[in-house]
Amino acid sequence: MKRILIFTAGFGEGHNTAARNIQDALETVAPDEAHVEIVDLFESCYGRFNGVIRQAYLTAINRTPLLWKGIYSLFDRTTLVEDGVSALARMRRSLDWLLREVQPDAVLCTYPIYNYLIEEIFRDGRRKNFSHITVVTDSITINSFWHRGPSDVFLVPNEETAVTLRAAGVDEARIAVFGFPVQLDFLEAKEIGLGEELGEVPRVLYIINSGKKKALKIVRLLLHHPRWRATVVVGRDRALFEEILRLAKGSEEKLRVLGWTEKIPELLLTHHALISKAGGATVQEAVAARCPMVVTQVVPGQEEGNFELLRRRGAAFYAEKPRQIMEALEELFAAEGRLWKRVRSALAGISRPDASMQIAQFVLDRAAIENAAPESLPGFARMSRDLLSNGAPEPQETAQVLLCDFHIHSTYSDGRLSVGEIVDFYGQRSFDCICITDHIVDQTRFIGRVCQLTGLVLSPDRVGEYFEVLQREKERAWRKYRMILFAGLEFNKDGYRAKSSAHLLGIDLQSPIDSSLSLPEIIAEIRAQEGLSVASHPHKFQSVWGPNTLYLWENQEQFAPLLDAWEIANRDDLFAPIGLKRLPFIANSDFHKPKHIDSWKTVLFCEKEPKAIKECVRLNRNVALTLYRRHRFGSLLRCPDEELLNA
Repeated sequence: MKRILIFTAGFGEGHNTAARNIQDALETVAPDEAHVEIVDLFESCYGRFNGVIRQAYLTAINRTPLLWKGIYSLFDRTTLVEDGVSALARMRRSLDWLLREVQPDAVLCTYPIYNYLIEEIFRDGRRKNFSHITVVTDSITINSFWHRGPSDVFLVPNEETAVTLRAAGVDEARIAVFGFPVQLDFLEAKEIGLGEELGEVPRVLYIINSGKKKALKIVRLLLHHPRWRATVVVGRDRALFEEILRLAKGSEEKLRVLGWTEKIPELLLTHHALISKAGGATVQEAVAARCPMVVTQVVPGQEEGNFELLRRRGAAFYAEKPRQIMEALEELFAAEGRLWKRVRSALAGISRPDASMQIAQFVLDRAAIENAAPESLPGFARMSRDLLSNGAPEPQETAQVLLCDFHIHSTYSDGRLSVGEIVDFYGQRSFDCICITDHIVDQTRFIGRVCQLTGLVLSPDRVGEYFEVLQREKERAWRKYRMILFAGLEFNKDGYRAKSSAHLLGIDLQSPIDSSLSLPEIIAEIRAQEGLSVASHPHKFQSVWGPNTLYLWENQEQFAPLLDAWEIANRDDLFAPIGLKRLPFIANSDFHKPKHIDSWKTVLFCEKEPKAIKECVRLNRNVALTLYRRHRFGSLLRCPDEELLNA
């Protein structure tokens, strides 16, 4: 089993995107040959401070581009990075610990600071017994920060970027051109993509990045164009989403509005043009889909190279003002799409939708197994890969101790981690069963409608996608970690007072449930799907702030016969009245961000199989609580400092 570590950072969209896509490709190419983990030591070692720095970075590139240009130039022209590595002592110790414990066969860096830390670690003369690979996520205007640090090889997205590295003095033998590692979905281009003819009704995709006022003007112009159809991806700004929905009311066939979505590859492959800023991952995904792009913003520094890549290929359209954007699209689609066809042809020369697969094979070839895997290291044991035809795990006939968390929130509502990141986070910590339960509100209630505007709850238009993603990750969770993943929802029935508010967990749902139903009706629907219905934090919080939801507890005579269990512990709170009533119970973290892993959990003794787990909870036999702590349970991502993961 080859052990591969991918180090990334959340400063810009390209680094995490590249890391995730390479991991997916490796697990597709060699599911039984390689074990891959993604590590963000900025997040795990600096927690809340890392979040502050990330926000400052995003503010600088979007609101003060000239300031960012100066900072970018400073990194490029000076040795500030090398000189400042000593300030990252915690990261260096953590990286050293990981390299010693995991003994990886290959280390990939999608963010260059790790190269400098590795150089510091091996100054003592130790032999670097792994293949050290850097995946460059920028194009053409490559900050010297990337290549000043050591690396066995630099994987670059295009030949133009290879030329830049050669000119900077990087040896030809240390440069390999593979393309930017885009999602594997782009390999389906022939099946779901466009033909080579424009057709009668061009379809325009608009991904909003910044500038609400300009966005509304662009949407109005798209809406009133007599010929085009458009899809607008708003992201997490729920107020803007609702405003655009109002603009599109009555014209839904002409203008489709989406919030945050994981279906960008499908959208790029089925639209004739993209309107967006020149972000690294966005440009490379448009190139992979051969989707002509009208660029509305270029952040000085790395994004200049992204735009330059398009310009050199005759595929660049820059239009900052809304009217100019429409004029660029008119020019692109004129004369039955003559220019559109030419740009599509030009993009074909640099389109590499198979880049992730090619990089995965390259990494496997370079990752020679030289070290014995440490048997006790969490996350790196050889996993059973037995699956039923529906993706569920094979039943495990022998009862065993199972560590479980049935109350977790992802980025589909108000969580910090995506579904995939949650699977990796819990899988690396050797959990046996988890359930992702994102918030869904009752929009027939005023508070529910207000909460919907925040963008911090699951919106109705994304429920289908949510279940699709959970189904895909369910299979990966079992295949990679032998961990059972349940799909769930937390139904929010919020009133004006604690005694009129209730939150209900639906665990192991097979399909969506209408959140406007009454609580007894929702419980009946959960039971019809053979899921578990659980009263979430039904008593008063003591250790953390939060809106109390006491309705189910105040009406326990009605609901106790209907519910499968009550949440006796949530985060750091232990609700003693539930225990005194001897009601069936479970304990959960109510996980929203990494530091919430330190909280109450459920321990079951039963077969490791969905039906057995649910039956164990219902009977409330062989159920126990544990106060989970990282230093007791161990973690692949732990750092040798006690105060980590305070994100």
